Amino acid sequence: MAALALIRHGEYEQLVNTPSALQPYPLTPGGAQEVRMQAQGFADWVSETGYQLRAEIHCSTSLRAWQTAEIYRQELKELFLTAPVSVSFPELCERSVGALANLSISEIERVVKLDPRFDPLPDGWKSSSDFKLPYDGAESLMEAGLRVAAHLKTLPLDEQDNLIQLVVGHGASFRHAAFHLNVIKMSDIGRLSMFYGHPVVFCKQGQSWARLYGNWKNRQLKDPTD
Repeated sequence: MAALALIRHGEYEQLVNTPSALQPYPLTPGGAQEVRMQAQGFADWVSETGYQLRAEIHCSTSLRAWQTAEIYRQELKELFLTAPVSVSFPELCERSVGALANLSISEIERVVKLDPRFDPLPDGWKSSSDFKLPYDGAESLMEAGLRVAAHLKTLPLDEQDNLIQLVVGHGASFRHAAFHLNVIKMSDIGRLSMFYGHPVVFCKQGQSWARLYGNWKNRQLKDPTD
């Protein structure tokens, strides 16, 4: 049965107290090392199960996601059906904060306060699934998840083959996409996170999903949304 591997990017040089969104920074050296270790562990499981990997690794357009995909391409090169390649898709990006991209949380809140057209931002706005900043290009987490889910639905996951599709992206948009696909419940979105570079692998079983490999992370209050 075909399977889907959702892989969160590795730790990267994230601006402090700033929404992940469209931050352009690379993986940290430690982040790249952790991704490599996760890829090697996953390779062992793939070899044991007899699965192979589809040649295209799908990733978001962010540098950190592409770097993570490239590490998987290198570490699992013997397990792909044909020569692997990492392909970037904007549909897999994290939730966009639009015109306020790469501003700190405090600066975003200050900008909104300065704008007489808008009310002050509510407490917890950054992690609220349905909240969307009132600026061009901004999305809610639910909208981002729907966008990611639409991409995942185009993948050949109903095929009766032993091929795994690798998809590298972002924790929050993956969790919200998983909700839209009925992989997790609404109550799980805030409770679960994803480990850096760690694959969570599912296959479809009728209208439901079975987890084959990997684990969700139980979120702590200090965990970043992405």
